[in-house]
Amino acid sequence: MNSPQISTFFGKKCSFLCENHYFCTQVMMNWQQLISNKRLGQEHRHPERHDDRTEFKRDYDRLIFSAAFRRLQNKTQVFPLPGSIFVHNRLTHSLEVACVGMSLGNDVARQLTQRHPELKDTLFQEIGQIVATACLAHDLGNPPFGHSGEKAIQAFFTEGSGRDLQREVSPQFWSDLIHFEGNANAFRLLTHQFKGRRPGGFVMTYSTLASIVKYPHASTVAGKKGKFGFFGTEKGNYRRIADELGIICQSEVGEPLRYARHPLVYLVEAADDICYEIMDIEDAHKLKIISYKDTMDLLLSFFPKEDQEHIQNRIVEEGVTDDNEKVVYLRACVIGKLENECVKVFVDDEEDILNGTFEGSLIDHISPMQQEAYQRCIKFSVSHIYKSRPVIDVELSGYQIMQTLLEKFIGAAVHPERFYSKHLISRVSSQYDIDAPDLETRLMAIIDYISGMTDVYALEVYQKISGISLPIV
Repeated sequence: MNSPQISTFFGKKCSFLCENHYFCTQVMMNWQQLISNKRLGQEHRHPERHDDRTEFKRDYDRLIFSAAFRRLQNKTQVFPLPGSIFVHNRLTHSLEVACVGMSLGNDVARQLTQRHPELKDTLFQEIGQIVATACLAHDLGNPPFGHSGEKAIQAFFTEGSGRDLQREVSPQFWSDLIHFEGNANAFRLLTHQFKGRRPGGFVMTYSTLASIVKYPHASTVAGKKGKFGFFGTEKGNYRRIADELGIICQSEVGEPLRYARHPLVYLVEAADDICYEIMDIEDAHKLKIISYKDTMDLLLSFFPKEDQEHIQNRIVEEGVTDDNEKVVYLRACVIGKLENECVKVFVDDEEDILNGTFEGSLIDHISPMQQEAYQRCIKFSVSHIYKSRPVIDVELSGYQIMQTLLEKFIGAAVHPERFYSKHLISRVSSQYDIDAPDLETRLMAIIDYISGMTDVYALEVYQKISGISLPIV
């Protein structure tokens, strides 16, 4: 074992990294090490630049122009894809989360730079851009039909015909399948070298990649919630990134890999929490699932009485009479309030975040009034929105579509020599290694293919392979 390296961060000493990268005694992470523009797959390359964009802005632009990001426009957020009334899909949700994430990161950078002047004029000033980029990427790994799609993949291997495959694959791979997680799939999508692609996947910076991994541990320690941050196939990539950035390793030798979170994950999570909950309420109002009165009551509850009166008077003074616009104005006020609250928690708890002992999310630690209002929104959403007829119908339909796709395509991967299997496999894009000699690689290729589908494309493939629709020549 190598002797421990010693570094100092604002007077704190820490030792880290043993030879096999499994054990760590580091007690505090270092901002200047945590923010790195090194790129996965191009660690030793320093290409010439012909413009003034930072490496983190390049990450952002690379995602915006990617096919994976564009596909989010046809993936369900909560409600069915829009008809005459436009509600959020995964793409608009991700753009809004990135907007809030940029504000969170910039505000944190400004306040912490005042506390730590040595961070001025360093890469730390770019954390707003890093958080915004990670926010763009946070849902890239989600399969069609939202969380119903995740559950369908898990259930296929725990309750469906896929359960018979357990004895054919390794325990680690099986754990990844039965706990399938969109967050881990996003990390795979961004880092895996698919066929015909360059090493490093999207070749993103280390700090951007670390900032999307919400659950930095293996699926074998996922717990009851089944959340984890990287498949076994990407464990080496995450370990390389985490060790380079000095992220605290929390696992002993021989244990499944587990790390503390990269601090910026908390800001990405907060941006998602804020937008997810508040924007769902706005969408539900537009769809007339909840009343104007209930919507206003929920949003006004984030403010004390005197502020509620001021907000309502401001709406009147500006001549806003349309109910939808009143909700939009109030929603913006709530998001601003929650953003400020989360920045305060992050700055106040910086030390706990850097030493890996901070528990829960930033939202969990906001002031009592906002916490009560936020929990009230969650409770109301569960009973009135997430269990509403349109949402349930999408979940039921999506679940059935996903189960059928998995049944057919997994069957083809297991028995590629069959006549029907050969025809079905020919539909799979060439970037997926469906012709690999080993079963695990073929199974993962099918998971990659299906999870990357849009809702509309999944429905189209389902109808064709089920004989419900025929191509029109």
